[in-house]
Order: sequence, then structure tokens, then C-alpha cells
Amino acid sequence: MLNSPALLVSIVVALVGALILWSNPERLVNRLAFSCSLHIALWLALLYQAVTAPRGSGEGLFWLRCTSAASASIPLHFLLVKEGIAGVSGRLGLGWLRRNWLWIAVTVFFTVMPFTSAFIPFQSTGTSRLYGWAYPIVSYGFIGLVALLFWDALRTLKQAVGGQRLELQVWLVWGCAMTATVLVLKALNWLTHEPIYINLQPIVALIFYGGTAYAITTYRIFDARQLILVVLERVILITAVAAVAFSFDWVLGQFLSSEWIVHLVTTALALWFAVTFNGWLDRFFQFYPQATAARQAAYAVARREIKAESLEQAFLSVLKGWGQAGHALMLSGTKGMLQGGAVEIPEDGTVVQILRQLRWATPERLAREKSTPEREELNRFLHEHRLGVLVFGEGPTLTLLIGVGVPASRRPFTYPQVTQLMELASIIESAMERSHFSVKAQHAEQLATVGLLGASLAHEIRNPLVTIKTFVQLLPQHHQDPAFRDKFFRLIGDEVSRIDRLTEQLLDLASPRAYTAVPTPLHPLLRAGLDLVTTKADHRQVRIIADFAAAPDIVLTDAGATKQVLLNLCFNAIHAVENREGERWIKVATRNVPEGVEMSVSDNGAGIAPEILPRLFQPFQTTKSTGFGLGLAICSDILSGLKATIAADPSCPGSGATFRVHFPCPPPSS
Repeated sequence: MLNSPALLVSIVVALVGALILWSNPERLVNRLAFSCSLHIALWLALLYQAVTAPRGSGEGLFWLRCTSAASASIPLHFLLVKEGIAGVSGRLGLGWLRRNWLWIAVTVFFTVMPFTSAFIPFQSTGTSRLYGWAYPIVSYGFIGLVALLFWDALRTLKQAVGGQRLELQVWLVWGCAMTATVLVLKALNWLTHEPIYINLQPIVALIFYGGTAYAITTYRIFDARQLILVVLERVILITAVAAVAFSFDWVLGQFLSSEWIVHLVTTALALWFAVTFNGWLDRFFQFYPQATAARQAAYAVARREIKAESLEQAFLSVLKGWGQAGHALMLSGTKGMLQGGAVEIPEDGTVVQILRQLRWATPERLAREKSTPEREELNRFLHEHRLGVLVFGEGPTLTLLIGVGVPASRRPFTYPQVTQLMELASIIESAMERSHFSVKAQHAEQLATVGLLGASLAHEIRNPLVTIKTFVQLLPQHHQDPAFRDKFFRLIGDEVSRIDRLTEQLLDLASPRAYTAVPTPLHPLLRAGLDLVTTKADHRQVRIIADFAAAPDIVLTDAGATKQVLLNLCFNAIHAVENREGERWIKVATRNVPEGVEMSVSDNGAGIAPEILPRLFQPFQTTKSTGFGLGLAICSDILSGLKATIAADPSCPGSGATFRVHFPCPPPSS
């Protein structure tokens, strides 16, 4: 019984309709698509009865009349679905009857006529087919109804916006294409009397109707033009690969006697051709050129920017350009709250939790799926922030929400665009994770530097304290001596100021901060930094040489960042020379270079091994027995955020090392 494709397709279409209704029974379009599914399933079942009825029994003609009557009202049903998509269809009352009375009258006429002798005379048989005067009227009238449906959909399409516009495009293209194809098959059957054209009708109905129903009822939004191009590309690809494989197989068969070698070589060549030709077709049809440009821009931002604030602003610009929208939203966080711009939401809130399940959301998707309180809240969030799409990203330590506003064209975001945005979100999430890890590593390196300085500065602070304590003990015996009192007050003030200056520099170095480049004198910063390492250098018997030759020395930098970089370089230099026999020295020098000032830190240690030099500024590159090898990588990141650079001179082992930092100068004032 299931040998006929019409009956099998009838069952499948009915099941598809039931799934459409189950997916969201409250949506009018789903209910209309379900009733249309049952209508098409009925037409296919009647077609099965007409094809399989015994010849000469008269049953075939009866079922053919029923099939024609059922198909006559399909355009009216398509019109109902079209109005449901456009939002003009309400209850089937007097208003709907007045608006569509002509459609209804013509449909009733075409439904009744197949049961009269004017359509097919009752004496008609399979071997002697007779057609009445109404047969061409019904046939051509059916074509006219399809054309009228096409024109009405085009007229409605000009006024539709958003998801309605895309759904109408899909329904218009695929629905009318299905009907037109079935009409062509009917005409071929009438001309040739070949049953193959009848058996192809249900298959065509399944392909076109299934694709149309899926495109307008699922949560994924598709563009009609894109669907056509994708189908066309696949048809061309399959046809070309099949032709190439057949040609290769025939040619190789003329020269090789072993069939399995012929098949193996043919398969390999066909696969190679498929991959190459598929790439060429993608470029020819220009699939997603905007996505490619946005992906390249996102990678460029990830390589160029370091700080989280700069990354966020740059990525927002990329997102707005990709979506052709006036605004975009990016929320990220690691400690229970997601923040971005002026928006802040809890990570365990309803919006984040439901989006973690859905992975992405658009207003059109939420309208198509079953409504829940959580989805309603997410929908309110989208409308409140005027977002056309919102996607969710999550890394090892970072949660990310990325939203793009409604495009200027007012068209909804299609599912291929959503997948593009999810790919961009993955790039953004990786870059933001790297930025957060960089900040944590910088803070850890700062704390390690502060710990190292703490031991060195303990002696510096203890010396003035001993002096103060001694004078305090002598004060009772010499308080009447004016010279002693003057010396006491002057010394106490100087020593307390010295302690205050040391502790202030230590706290300034330890505090996490966002670095900002401003015009700053460089030499005072270097002198203050060298004061902090003098004790450690003296303890290691390392001589510090300062040669500040730059004039002027005003550079664009951050005071805390410069001190951090100088201390890291000096401590590395001390470690490099502390085991050297004989003289040990570190030299810090400055000089003017084109468009900036160069600071160099040199030592007379063992130098840098050539194999380490290419990856010197990468994380976890160290020759020390302690530490993580993050110092130089952090220096590079800090300076990159300030538009400064750091490099190491090529050197031979045993000739010492020299690091050069190039600070940009502020532009000259007019």
C-alpha cells in the first residue's frame, strides 16, 4: 500500500503539519500552516486513490474528480497563510468574506465543476479520454489563481517589514514554485499520458512544501534569495562532480585493467574537484562577504588591542559595522555580574540563564516558539535595549553577551547571520579572556615586584628610623641647645619625607590601575625608579650608571607603567650579573630618536642566547630557577597599550644584554 509515493508523502506532510502545530499552537501562522498541511495531505491521498484505482472500473475517474476538486481550493488556503504571515488575517468572519468574496466564489466554482460532465464526460475511459468545456476553464483558471496569489503576495511584500517580509518572500517563492511545478507536471502528463509525471507530483510537493513550512514556522529565519542560491549551488556542485567522476571513471577504465584502482583514483580525483569547485562557487555567489570582512576586522582588533576597555570599544565598532546598526551591546564579567556600558545584569539572572539554554535569541525566534515567563523577560530585554539579535558566549572564566541593534534596513537577522555573530562572539570571547588574564598576570607581577622591593626597602626605611630614634633619645639632654633643636627638626623632617616618599612609591607600584599615556617628563620617573633598586643593587655589589642625555625628555607615557617596566628590566639585569666575577654594572641611558625618546637598560652579564631571542617577549620564557617568565611579556603588553615598543639587541653569549624602549613624544604645539 505504501508503494505509491503519493500516499507516503501524504502521511509525511500530515506529520509535518502536526509538528508545526505542536511547536507553537498559539501562533496563527502555525495553525494555518497545519490546516494547509492537512489540505495538501488530503489532495495527495486522493491522488493516490486515483492512480491506484482499477482500470475500467470507473473508480479512477471518481477519485480524479475528487483530486481536482481538492487541488482547486489550495490557492485559497495559500492565501490564508499569506494573510496570517502579513498579520491581516483574523477570525474568518464577515470582514474576511467581504475582502475575499471573489476568491471564494471562484474557488467554489472550481471545486464543484470537476463533479459535472462539463469537466470530464461520464463516458470517458482510460483508453478513450474525453474532456468537457469546463476542463480548460478550470485548468487555466487554476493557473490564474496562482498568478493572482503571486501578484497579491508581491503587493503585500512592498508594505511588509522585518520577519514578515522574509516569511512572505519564502512563502511566495517556494509556495508558488511548488504549485507551478505541479501544473507543469500535469501538462506533461496530459500531453504524453506517461504516469511518471503523476508520480513526481507528490515528491515535488514534499520538497517544496516541506522547505517552505520549515522556513516560516521554525525559530530559524531564512532569506528566500539565500535559499535559492544555496540550492542552486548544491545542484551545480552535485551535477558537476557527478559528471567529472563519470568522465574520470570512463577515461581511466580505458587505460587501467584493475577496477578497484580505477574506482579509488576516481574517488580521490572527484573529492579533490568537489572541494576546489565548492570554494570557487562560494566566491562566485559571494556568500557572506560582509561576514568575512567582519571576521578579519575582529582578528585585527584582537591582535592590535590589549586593554579590555580598548577591546570593547573596538569590537563594538566591528559589530555595528557588521550588522549595519546604530548601536551594539557587549556585556562581560567574571564575578557574578555582567557589565558593559551603562547596562549591568546578574549572571544568575533570568536573562542569562535562558540565553545559556538557547545560545541565541531574536525577537522573531521568541515570537515563533512557545511562550514562557523566562522567554517573555528575555523578549522585554531585547525590546528595552532595541536589539535585533543577542548571542551567548562562555569561556573558562568569562561569560559574554553580545547584542546588535535592529539594522537600518529594518530586516530581521537571518539564521546564517546569527551563526556569523556566534563566530564573532567566539573571537571576542577569546580576546577578552586574554585581556583578563593579562591584567591578572600584570597584577601578580606587580605584587611579586613589591615583595622583592619590600625586603630591599626595609633597610632603607630602618636607617632613617634609627637616626630618628637616636635623636629622640638625645633630646632630653640637649633640648636647651638651639643648634641641636634646629638640626633635630631639619633631620626629622627630611627622614620622615624620605620614608613617606619610599612608601608612596611602593604603594603606587602595587596598586592595580589602568594605564593612560599623558605628556610626562621621563628623567624624574627614571631617577625615582632607580632609587627603589639602589639598595638591592648595592647588596649584590652592582654599580648603577645613569646617562640621561635626552633633551627634551617629555614623552607620552604613564608614570606607574614606566616604573614597572624599569624595575622589571633592572631586576632582570641584576640577576644576570650577580654571579659574574669582577666588575658588575647596569647602565640606564636615554637619547632622542626620531619621533620619540629611547630608554636603554644594559648590563655586562652573560647575554641572551640566540635561540631564546625570537620568543623573548612571549609568556613563560625564562632562564631563571624561580619565577614564571612573565616579566618581559608583561612589559611588552604594558608598552603596547601605551603605543610604546620594546626590543632586545642581538648579542653574543658573554657580551651582555641591552633592552631598548621607545617612547613616543607628544605632537608639537602649534
